[in-house]
Amino acid sequence: MSENLGVFAPELRASERLAFITPLDETRQRDISYRRLNDRADAIGLGLRQAGLAPGDRVALLARNSIDYIASLLGIMRAGLVAVPINFRFPADTIGHILNDSGSRLLLGDEDQLARVESDLPRAAFGPELERFQRAGVLTPFAPGADDLALLLYTSGSTGIPKGVRLTHASHRWVVETRLARRELNDERVLIAAPFYHMNALALALLTLASHVSTVLLPQFDARQYIQAVDRYRCSWLTAVPPMLAMMLREKDLLAESDLSCVRAIRMGSAPVSDSLYHALRQWLPRARIINAYGTTEGGPVVFGPHPQGLPAPAGSPGYPHAGVSLRLRNAAGELNDEGVLEMRSPALMQDYHQRPDARPFTADGYYVTGDVFRRDEEGFYWFVGRHDDMFVCGGENVWPGEVEKLLERHPQVQQACVVPVPDDIKGQKPVAWVIARSGETLAPESLKSWALDHGPAYLHPRHIWLTDRFPLAGTNKVDRRALQQEALARLVTESAHQAVK
Repeated sequence: MSENLGVFAPELRASERLAFITPLDETRQRDISYRRLNDRADAIGLGLRQAGLAPGDRVALLARNSIDYIASLLGIMRAGLVAVPINFRFPADTIGHILNDSGSRLLLGDEDQLARVESDLPRAAFGPELERFQRAGVLTPFAPGADDLALLLYTSGSTGIPKGVRLTHASHRWVVETRLARRELNDERVLIAAPFYHMNALALALLTLASHVSTVLLPQFDARQYIQAVDRYRCSWLTAVPPMLAMMLREKDLLAESDLSCVRAIRMGSAPVSDSLYHALRQWLPRARIINAYGTTEGGPVVFGPHPQGLPAPAGSPGYPHAGVSLRLRNAAGELNDEGVLEMRSPALMQDYHQRPDARPFTADGYYVTGDVFRRDEEGFYWFVGRHDDMFVCGGENVWPGEVEKLLERHPQVQQACVVPVPDDIKGQKPVAWVIARSGETLAPESLKSWALDHGPAYLHPRHIWLTDRFPLAGTNKVDRRALQQEALARLVTESAHQAVK
């Protein structure tokens, strides 16, 4: 197999099997075979070289998921250039910052997204413009060295300016080959609706191509379109972040009339899976294997695997450390322990953050410090506790939002909960919660608050609970905690003002 991350195995280059299928409406679709995708990727790579771009130059991608997107990504890497996928949900000034920070020399993407960018940077829109950019012929792919970059992925920036994660061909070729050896996708039809600018979908797309399977590709996530795609195309292997699946479960009418018996596996990652969501999925798809995955942009998606003694992973655990990955937990005192911040070392690790020597999250012996807190049980299985920077102190007690969310989601009328901290004059900070009720249920916030006091430690109970139909999602389809925290603060100000008037 080529060392270039964008190159197909020889046996796939002439294959007429469909690589990607994108529904256009109820009867029409756009699709492309492996052979045609291989030819298009070569043509784009040749066009990039003829445009004067040299190995190592950056090419930015600003678009929704599409066949043009994946062909461009492959062409960029084949030409020895570095692909810079950008979250199109970022504000225009953040996109401008990324273009400048990455040193991008060309911008490819959807026409409406390119129109948002105020820059003299050369650009080509997907569609006819991209086709005119292509050059026919067979591309001799760039042969990368051990340190040559393939991707520069910018983190979501939920806690500040997005940072560029430098990923080499070698690191993510290892990811593809390691996952390929496990035969994860053999004979499956995959559905992808998560965005390509996020590691979850990007790594999976590269794996589907190496696995020679057909993938149904949605431009972006829509709960009803997702369900319809599963039914229409008989998708057997699904991947999503938990909020996406929670939104699907609310489409009771469509689920009732859809045949989803084709689903054999659901891989959830990028956010913790609540017990209530796990059990709801079990009721919806009783025969499907539910994979609770974990990975990071900086460390890749290969972290956990099967237990060496064949023990099944308990529901909610991402598993046992993968044989090719070294993991350890370090507590707040700096000691290795059975609970603490996860540190990992593997061939998939990033080089570093682009132009950020001030933000180097590596230990002296080369472990990446994830910032995610886990605990390890007696059998060696790992359990996610929460983000280290999500933890807050309430009256001297450490509070993990995920712990409060799990408590609330044990209530039979609660579908999903999101807990955020707000300031408190006495406690310092206190938990408040946004809650989505199960479909058809009527839930009283005060009753739920009393239930939480009866079923958990007093310091964990949310001091305020607000009901909502859905949570706002950030660009990676995770729950946007910052938006909910800001809305909570606004609600408290309004409620305080009303009480003052009374």
